[in-house]
Amino acid sequence: MTILAKTKTVYVCQSCGADSPKWMGRCSSCGEWNTYQEMRIQKETLAEEKKKDWKGQEPKHNESHPLPLDDIKIGRTSRFISGNQEFDRVLGGGIVPGSLILLGGNPGIGKSTLLLQLCSQMSQQDILYVSGEESEEQIKLRAERIAKHPLPKTFVFTEVNTSKVLKAAKKLMPSLIIIDSIQTMTSPYLESAPGTVSQIRECAADLQRFAKELNIPVILVGHITKEGHIAGPKVLEHIVDVVLQFEGDPNYNYRLLRVQKNRFGSTDEIGIYEMRGDGLAEVNNPSELFISQSETELSGSAIGVMLEGQRPVLVESQALVSPAVYGNPQRSTTGFDLRRLGMLLAVLEKRVGLSLAQNDVYLNIAGGLKIKDPGMDLSVVAAIMSSLEDTIVYQSDCFVGEVGLSGEIRAVTHIGQRVREADKLGFKRMFLAGSNMKGLKTEDLHIELIPVNKLTDLYDLMF
Repeated sequence: MTILAKTKTVYVCQSCGADSPKWMGRCSSCGEWNTYQEMRIQKETLAEEKKKDWKGQEPKHNESHPLPLDDIKIGRTSRFISGNQEFDRVLGGGIVPGSLILLGGNPGIGKSTLLLQLCSQMSQQDILYVSGEESEEQIKLRAERIAKHPLPKTFVFTEVNTSKVLKAAKKLMPSLIIIDSIQTMTSPYLESAPGTVSQIRECAADLQRFAKELNIPVILVGHITKEGHIAGPKVLEHIVDVVLQFEGDPNYNYRLLRVQKNRFGSTDEIGIYEMRGDGLAEVNNPSELFISQSETELSGSAIGVMLEGQRPVLVESQALVSPAVYGNPQRSTTGFDLRRLGMLLAVLEKRVGLSLAQNDVYLNIAGGLKIKDPGMDLSVVAAIMSSLEDTIVYQSDCFVGEVGLSGEIRAVTHIGQRVREADKLGFKRMFLAGSNMKGLKTEDLHIELIPVNKLTDLYDLMF
């Protein structure tokens, strides 16, 4: 005799995932209006049927007991190398078996391209590529364009039913499963439409259970909302082990792979790629992308050393200061905070005595990068001074330091890494905060370190 699972009806907010036994016009959790939709959910009896559905056997429950913290033995987490150095770097050294990885990014940024290249670099291992958005022919055409090696062991499955996907994965037992995307997947045990909060939550939970019990890593592709957040309930980011963000400016060729959450490693690493006609190329020396290759030295340009995660990158700051033709002086930035630029201009006017109130000031960070590191303040100030005085800054000079409101130059973090990166790239001089010199080892360096404590000291040395 078949026992039917008990069902009940609840109302679920499509914005935050909160549920209520009755319909409400406004969600009490997130404050959004008209987001509650009726959902039918099953009780625990159906959860057992779901596990039996793909496992083919009755689930076994292992009873656990509380353990003293001192009695817990720590084993080294095993990883396997994907062959993509930037991807492995971001994950902390490789993919952990049984982990659930969420990869988010804007449409057309290159998420599917990155994953297909991952399949190419893992061509000796079985990989199940599940697509709910593209046909087999579309995936084949992209693979022929970007794959560096044949893909005899990459199996493509165009299916959105999680029950069928897990049955196919149980039969194949691949080394890696890729789901493109989680918003297209549906559970046969729910009546809601694909992409709703309940469907995303249920499908992610099924895939997590499968990954943990069979020790197979799963990569989920996630859509991005217009605010830049991963679509679906916030619980999706809590379920997964790793959250990766693939981002970049469509007007430029570089792409950044950031880690927002990592249960198996640091969240300070980033991977840098360059988009080409044959796919994504790993960038081992990112400073080459963001420094001008022009042999002509011009005023208004200065090189700064910023940190992207734990990775030092040399970036060019470009400034243009010209007399204001119209009534109000213009202030415009690309890749730099406009309010911080206003603060730096006020400090230059008050503490250094430069006349900037009647000048237009335009600032651009070369390469399309968006700067948040305060260590770039000194290079921005140097570029503004250079443009105002129409005097060049030598291309062999670089700058690092944070500017305070009193005109002092403050120390920045990870100064040793920044200095070594500039020295490795052949720069002759570096201007930095005097307080950063304490404890800095300079014996094996070929770069000259020039400490400056105030903006007036920098102005006197340069001009």
